[in-house]
Amino acid sequence: MATLNSAWRALVVGFCFALVGLGGLLYVVTIFPLLRLGPGGRAGQTRRVRAVIGGSFRMVVGILDIGGVMRVERRNADLLAASRGKPVLVLANHPCYLDILVLLALIPDALCVVKSYVWWNPFYGGVVRAAGFLSNDDPEKLVESCAAALRAGSPLIIFPEGTRTAPGAPLHFMRGAARIALASGAAIQPILLRCDPPAFTRNGHWYQQPANGFRLSVEARPLIGASALLAEEQVSGFKPRALTRALERFFTTELEGYERASA
Repeated sequence: MATLNSAWRALVVGFCFALVGLGGLLYVVTIFPLLRLGPGGRAGQTRRVRAVIGGSFRMVVGILDIGGVMRVERRNADLLAASRGKPVLVLANHPCYLDILVLLALIPDALCVVKSYVWWNPFYGGVVRAAGFLSNDDPEKLVESCAAALRAGSPLIIFPEGTRTAPGAPLHFMRGAARIALASGAAIQPILLRCDPPAFTRNGHWYQQPANGFRLSVEARPLIGASALLAEEQVSGFKPRALTRALERFFTTELEGYERASA
């Protein structure tokens, strides 16, 4: 029975991956060109594209839920809803490959940063370019592009770790998120993600699924400014380094506090 359960979940996941990849190709040649006809020019088009992506991801999340693969649990959903349509920097830890799919389903008007290989991927590239997402191929240019997007009013999702966290490993943030926060002056919306049991990890395979599925908890925390975080640091010199330390400590403390309360 356990083998059948695992095979079923792998089948559901494979179907969803195929749906996203082939659906992306279909959107690029059918739906997205039609979205150019609406008002608002290029900005209006990209907003409509992101709305379609968000709706599609909500459908995929629903399939994963019905298929027994993943159950999304939202905490402080009102805080998460308040970020929609506002120039906030959404920062989240990154335990699971599906994190970005879930976050874009919940904040469909958000921009995000994609790796350069995704930007040119034959299945996903046309989608991320049509949505106005940002490529990380030039780190120096990326900071200003992200800051400009925030100043223009778009929420922006960033994973400060830059890659998925290995289960049980400490958080290690890169400085890019701190530099974007300082350059833009945007409020920070922390999102705490917990995957129980671990699934879609950095070292795992997509077909290796927990026997009874997994729960992905998405907890929004109140908005916080970079200045408030820096006030807790003894800042001397390079502020991005200090802000990165403060963000690491904030996320680590919040995640560990939840684990202790749940024990």
